[in-house]
Amino acid sequence: MGKFTNVMIAPGRYVQGRRAMYELGDHLSTLGCKKALVIGGKTGLSTTRSGREKSFKEKGIEQIEELFNGEVTYNEIERVKELAIKNKCDVIIASGGGKTMDTVKAAADKANVATVILPTIASTDAPTSALSVVYDEEGVFVEFYIPRRNPDIVLVDTEIIAQAPSRLLVAGMGDALATWFEADACNRACSINLPGGQPTATAIAVAKLCFDILMEYGMQAKIAAESKVVTPALEKVVEANTLLSGIGFESGGLAAAHSLQDGFTIFPEIHDYYHGEKVAFLTLTQLVLECRPKETIQQVFDFCHKVGLPITLADLNIDKVGPEKLMEAVHLSTLPDKIMHNHAFPITDQMVYDAVITADAMGKRVKQGLSIV
Repeated sequence: MGKFTNVMIAPGRYVQGRRAMYELGDHLSTLGCKKALVIGGKTGLSTTRSGREKSFKEKGIEQIEELFNGEVTYNEIERVKELAIKNKCDVIIASGGGKTMDTVKAAADKANVATVILPTIASTDAPTSALSVVYDEEGVFVEFYIPRRNPDIVLVDTEIIAQAPSRLLVAGMGDALATWFEADACNRACSINLPGGQPTATAIAVAKLCFDILMEYGMQAKIAAESKVVTPALEKVVEANTLLSGIGFESGGLAAAHSLQDGFTIFPEIHDYYHGEKVAFLTLTQLVLECRPKETIQQVFDFCHKVGLPITLADLNIDKVGPEKLMEAVHLSTLPDKIMHNHAFPITDQMVYDAVITADAMGKRVKQGLSIV
């Protein structure tokens, strides 16, 4: 594939709305599926069960449920793949959160069967992408596994999303927050996106729309989620967190924020925080690294503080790790093959370290009610 060819990829079908789960059988029938292996945790499976059972019965689709082991490892991917082959399933369905989805996407690719994603939370942009983030048994990042295609169907029931803790929706906003800035950085630098080409104008526009929706409707959506109700603002933010961020990061490109997230997995103190919570602070770091306009930096810091996303190292429980350990994490994120170098300027460890420290200091000022620009 030529690096100067514009490439955009997306899921085969995206479905979103209240009680959409009861339409699942209809959409699976378009793929000709007859037997499904459904993977999820106890909550992930129970949350979608009534809709799956009713719609599958109407369409004559069999299903087997299997509990997810909890981490995206190659051992778990292989186990799920073998279950699908052994039971002659023609589709593997992920019912739950990002780690379940990433495991299913890789397993379905290896088993050469259809992939269907049923997010029960809107905390990441994993549902739509042809990307699985693989970790070791201790939860440390290993590598990206790239399936041959995006999920065939992504179905999001916003009634289910609204029942999840509001913190998860906010974490999804943190992940989606990086989308525009990383895609814009890649576009300026002519860096390749995940499918191996240049971003299309459509992908860049989708990434910008993702950011605009968060700024306009993010707080309203959080309030709706806290009340466990579905509103137009919630629908818009769920779409931004899931579809727009998914297309934007994958076909737009990734840069400093997500590269730092990979490096920061060496901190055990950070493992209890959601992906999007970590990415939110590291997006603020990217803004400092890039010297974005002062109005933008103030806007994004204020937004994160308002909705409850981390804006300091202390918010992620890593303010006491020390300069040496922090520099080690930075160094891992700036190795020659890392997406950190998708920016249009040379990057050094010291530059990135300084940006982390400055973002932390800015966050402290915001918490004190002081201007940062």
